[in-house]
Amino acid sequence: MDLFSYMKEKNQEKESPLASRMRPKTLDEVVGQQHIIGEGKMLYRAIKADKLGSVIFYGPPGTGKTTLAKVIANTTSAQFTQLNATTAGKKDMEAAVKEAQDQLGMYGRKTILFIDEIHRFNKGQQDYLLPFVEDGTVILIGATTENPYFEVNGALLSRSIIFELKALEKEDIAGLLTRAVADEVCGMGSYGAVLEDDARDFLADIAGGDARAALNAVELAVLTTPRGEDGVIRIDLETASECIQKRLVRYDKTGDQHYDTISAFIKSLRGSDPDAAVYYLAKMLYAGEDVRFIARRLMISAAEDVGNADPQALNLAVSASLAVERVGMPEAQIILAQAAAYIAGAPKSNAASQAIFAAMESVGKVKATVPVHLQDAHYKGAAKLGHGTGYLYPHDYEEHYVKQQYLPDEIAGSVFYEPTQMGEEEKIRARLERLHQR
Repeated sequence: MDLFSYMKEKNQEKESPLASRMRPKTLDEVVGQQHIIGEGKMLYRAIKADKLGSVIFYGPPGTGKTTLAKVIANTTSAQFTQLNATTAGKKDMEAAVKEAQDQLGMYGRKTILFIDEIHRFNKGQQDYLLPFVEDGTVILIGATTENPYFEVNGALLSRSIIFELKALEKEDIAGLLTRAVADEVCGMGSYGAVLEDDARDFLADIAGGDARAALNAVELAVLTTPRGEDGVIRIDLETASECIQKRLVRYDKTGDQHYDTISAFIKSLRGSDPDAAVYYLAKMLYAGEDVRFIARRLMISAAEDVGNADPQALNLAVSASLAVERVGMPEAQIILAQAAAYIAGAPKSNAASQAIFAAMESVGKVKATVPVHLQDAHYKGAAKLGHGTGYLYPHDYEEHYVKQQYLPDEIAGSVFYEPTQMGEEEKIRARLERLHQR
C-alpha cells in the first residue's frame, strides 16, 4: 500500500458514517445476538478458536451480519476477502478464488471469502463457488436479508451452517446510542452532545431493531442541531422524531415477513376482523407489496372462506383486482381496502372449498365410471352403444328438477358439498333439501 492509498483509507475511516465507525472490532463489543455468539455458544467458540467453517448469516438489515464478518476478519489468521454480490461479477469471483488458491498453495494459509448480499448472486454464480467451498479452497461467509432456504443454492446450504440473526432489542440499541454519543474516538463524543433519555428510548424503539437506522438518526441529530446558550448540543424528543420521519416496517417481499404478514392478513379476513385485515393490508402497501399479489389473495379468500354464504364477495374481489391494475397506486389502496373490509365482514362458509378437496380425494382413491345415461350420445356411434339412454332432461319437469343419479355407481350417495346455514348459502341448503325430499 502506497502513501496515498494509506491516507485515503485513514480519511475514509474518519469520515465514514457513524454506523460504520461504531462497528465492533471484537466479539465482546458486539451488541445483541447472544443466542449465537454468547460465551460458550458454538459460533463464539469457533471464532475464538479460529476454526470457523462455511456459514450463512441471515437476518434483517442492521442486525450485525457484516459486523460479525468484520469481527471474524479481525480475529482470524486466514486471509480475508470481501465481495458484495450487488457489484461483483464473474471476474471478481475468479480473482478471489485465484488468490485463495495461491495463499493455500504457497503459504498453506486458508481464505475466508465474505460475500455480502449473497442472495443477489444468480444460480450460475453460486454454482461457481461450490467446488471451491467443497475442496476447502475458500471458507464461505454469506450474508443475506432474504431467507436462504429460498434464495441460496441448496448445495451451498448443505455445506454451510445457517445462523439467523434477530432484530436487536430496544435495550441493546439504547445502549449503543449512549456509547456512540459519548465515544470520542469512533463516535460523536468530540461534539459534546447530550442525548436525552426519552429521545434515546424513542430512537431505540422506532428503529425497529435496526441499529444502523438508529445510529444514522442520532448522527444526523448531532450534526444538524445548533448548540444552546451553554454551548451544548441537546438532542431532545422533538429533534429525534424529526431525524427519523418514518417508522421502519420489517417486511421483505420474498422472505419471512412477507409470508407472516400475508398469513395474518388472510387469517384476519377469515376471522371476520376488518380492523386487523385493513391493518395488515396497510402494512403490505406501506412496504411496497405488489397490489396484484394482494388482489389475488383477496379473490382466493372470497372463494375459499366466504364462498356461497355471500357470492357477491367474489364478484367484488374480481372487480377490485381489475380496478387496481387500471388505477394503480395510491388510489388502489382505497379499492383494496373496500374489498378487504367487505370480505372480512361477510358471512363465512368454506363448504365449497371443502367439497372440492373431498371430491379430489375421492377421485384419487376410487376408479369410477360415468353413468351410461350421462354419457355423451352425440359423437359417432355413441348412441348405438347406448350412451345417453335414460337421461331425464330437468327443464321438462316442475321447478326444472327431476330426481336421477348423477354420481358414478361406485360412489353413489356420497356427499361432497354440504351447504351451511350462513348467509345466502342457507337458501341453497333449503332448496336442495326440499328438492331431494321429493
